[in-house]
Amino acid sequence: MARPTYKELLAVIEKQQLMINELCAKVSRLEEELAFIKNRKNSNNSHIPPSKDENRPKKNQSLREKTLKKQGGQPGHEGKTLELSSQVDKVVKYAPSYCSCCGNDLSGIEETMEGRRQVIDIPPITPERIEHQVYSKTCGCGHISKGKFPSEVKATVQYGSNVEALIAYMHTRQYLPFNRMKEFFSDAMSLPISEGGIYNVLQRFAKKSLPVYQQIKERIEAASFLGTDETGAKVNGKKHWFWTWQNDELTFIVHSDSRGTITIENNFPNGLPNAVLQHDRWASHFQCDAMHHQLCTAHLLRDLNYIEELHKSQWASDFKKLLLKAIGLKKELSPDQYHKVNPQRQILEKELDGLLWECLPAGHKKAITFQKKLKKHKEFILYFLQNPKVPPDNNGSERAIRNIKVKQKISGQFKSLEGADIFAIIRSVIDTTIKSGQNVLFALSLISKLDTE
Repeated sequence: MARPTYKELLAVIEKQQLMINELCAKVSRLEEELAFIKNRKNSNNSHIPPSKDENRPKKNQSLREKTLKKQGGQPGHEGKTLELSSQVDKVVKYAPSYCSCCGNDLSGIEETMEGRRQVIDIPPITPERIEHQVYSKTCGCGHISKGKFPSEVKATVQYGSNVEALIAYMHTRQYLPFNRMKEFFSDAMSLPISEGGIYNVLQRFAKKSLPVYQQIKERIEAASFLGTDETGAKVNGKKHWFWTWQNDELTFIVHSDSRGTITIENNFPNGLPNAVLQHDRWASHFQCDAMHHQLCTAHLLRDLNYIEELHKSQWASDFKKLLLKAIGLKKELSPDQYHKVNPQRQILEKELDGLLWECLPAGHKKAITFQKKLKKHKEFILYFLQNPKVPPDNNGSERAIRNIKVKQKISGQFKSLEGADIFAIIRSVIDTTIKSGQNVLFALSLISKLDTE
């Protein structure tokens, strides 16, 4: 057998080199796919909600740092227990009528209290039916004068303001579906009401709430700080969106069929020029005219968790440490320190510059993409260290918008556009009431007494 020539050997080597290159590329691609599968995004390292997690999240992936505190109530925590009240509605006395030793009659002997106990209960609830009657009188001059029904009594038979307030409370604060509200009123209050009747009550209550809802919106427009967020929701089988703008005093929620800028423009055509707007980097929020922006550090930390898991990235680990140090510094700053030169803040800002311009390994594609996005928004990362009103995270907005998810988990989808709008209006009023420290049911009762005409 003849030996291969030099050219033939060269051709074999070139062919083998091509195969090696192809296999190396394939191995590299498979390694990336394997890393992606092993490090899928979940609610702990991304913006994915917990309901979308494929498997139970790892317990050690919480953003909360470990502490040395024991579980349960901490030292100095005030416990709550039932206490005897000096004001009671009814007293039942148990005094002996005869001597338990000799059997003598004790009815004429003065008793001495040895102890007391109180039972708190609710009496049977029965609806009160009030009939309003209008009469006429004929004057000696011949003129007939007629009485008038109160302005809030419009129908021949209707439900009163307390029923309206309770329905609004159960629907929007306790998230009960119509059939369970119907059952509650029948079983607990002996008050029959249809699901259609419940919907009519909610329509009327939302209409009465509109002036308060508008006041909340006007105060939102004038606010100096706002957090904003949005979440998807099924409305009559189609995906719609609920948006919120909120701060420590106010919550304004709207329902929309769009997650785009059009929703912001429809509700705030002049933008929010007085506010620092905090959000999760959704592009639409950057289109809103605001005094400044602040990125949610909780979202950034989740993104960095993902990159750290995916690439075993030291850069992501260092960035997380930077954000946690900044959050720690925020807790230590007094109001007057925000407007002074602060060496600690300057050090953190310098560290941020270094991380944003650090050269990352070419294979860390997710990290590189994330770094590029942060470079564009550098001034919005640590702004919370310059403004005492701005928190480091947007958890307040997430709490405000989470009510939509809870409502849908308990009651299912919204059946109509109007039903979604009703929930947004009443929920805005309830959240704002809670933030003001008022009793929710009492506040709803006041609104239910308003006249819409």
